[in-house]
Amino acid sequence: MVGPARFLSQPRFKTTSFFLAALLAVGLAGCEKKEDKAVVQEDGPALVLAKAAFTDLKDWSADRLTEALPALRRSCGRIMALDPARNIGTEAVPMTAGDWHEGCGALTAADDDFTIRSALETYFTPMLASNRGVEEGLITGYFEAELQGATAPDETFRYPIYRRPSDHVIADLGKFDGDLKGRQIVGRVENGRFVPYPDRGTLEQSHLPGKGLEMFWAQDRIDVFLLQVQGSGRVILPDGSVRRIGFDGHNGRPYKSIGRVLIDRGELEAHQASWDGIRGWIERNPNKATALLAENPRFIFFREIDGEGPIGAEGLALTPGRSLAVDRKFLPMGVPLWLETNWPSEKDKPLNRLMVAQDTGGAIKGPVRGDFFWGYGSEALKYAGRMKSTGRYYLLLPNAVADRLSRVS
Repeated sequence: MVGPARFLSQPRFKTTSFFLAALLAVGLAGCEKKEDKAVVQEDGPALVLAKAAFTDLKDWSADRLTEALPALRRSCGRIMALDPARNIGTEAVPMTAGDWHEGCGALTAADDDFTIRSALETYFTPMLASNRGVEEGLITGYFEAELQGATAPDETFRYPIYRRPSDHVIADLGKFDGDLKGRQIVGRVENGRFVPYPDRGTLEQSHLPGKGLEMFWAQDRIDVFLLQVQGSGRVILPDGSVRRIGFDGHNGRPYKSIGRVLIDRGELEAHQASWDGIRGWIERNPNKATALLAENPRFIFFREIDGEGPIGAEGLALTPGRSLAVDRKFLPMGVPLWLETNWPSEKDKPLNRLMVAQDTGGAIKGPVRGDFFWGYGSEALKYAGRMKSTGRYYLLLPNAVADRLSRVS
């Protein structure tokens, strides 16, 4: 883990509850009429979208939009390959793939800042997002972990990285009850009954070892834990070659921050709960490491990735500095957005730029919540670990979609 932005708040990839009652408690979406605004859901957090102009976007004319072009082209390519009638929106932002064809066609053909900016200004409308009128939310950062590993264990490489077991089952609750569409739980079949999948401690101690599920063996167990929290990474082998691995499922257990555990126990002060602080505590207390790591019951399984990566929730390779993880309950995957926040640990230095919603995260919850992908390497680790800022964003929606949302009643 890299810092409080992760250990205190964020697992990678969304958390799924085991409890059906919790799923049944989710309120049905409603609709509230507001002039030039769209609001969805009657209770709890709600996405409110208000039409804006490109002149309202801070530093809009100064951004190097070509840096976002790989992310834009990947998302547009995916959308344009779909049936135009395919629903690709959310309850809060309903839309079809066909709504994007004209704008995506222009973006795909663009090749410099001027033509990208012109395409966005011509075919898209900025809409300021808020949570029932609260415009600012938490913006954190994440990165692609790196660790030293090998394909076989020895005295140096002793800590396994596991692939997903064959008994891992994901139950789609929507197939049993239409009101639960989109809800899933994770478990396994035991004696003819569907039961929760084991927690981290059980998996590592007895359920996984000896079953041939090891993909790689790492040099540092804390790096493996960090890899799981981040959800993807690069394994550097002894010969210098790099193998990229990505998320391939979780055990359905909720994420628990070990940084928060140490703070609550009085072992660390809040300002000490950075990755370096937590690693330092573990190095001073090696006999307590296993118990501390087991405090987080969530466990991640991996698969090897060929080609570009890491792969986000949209199923596409992420673009460092331009891909944002969001709550897909509210925001559609692939939507461009204009982010306004600050550089990590520099409140007076604006970080305003075009991003694309291409990923999700277990702690990325709410209408105005973002996780900024910084890439990999020491610089990415530094920024991701320090990033815990307030910010806001504008969704850039196809004009027809924005017009429809403004007329929501």
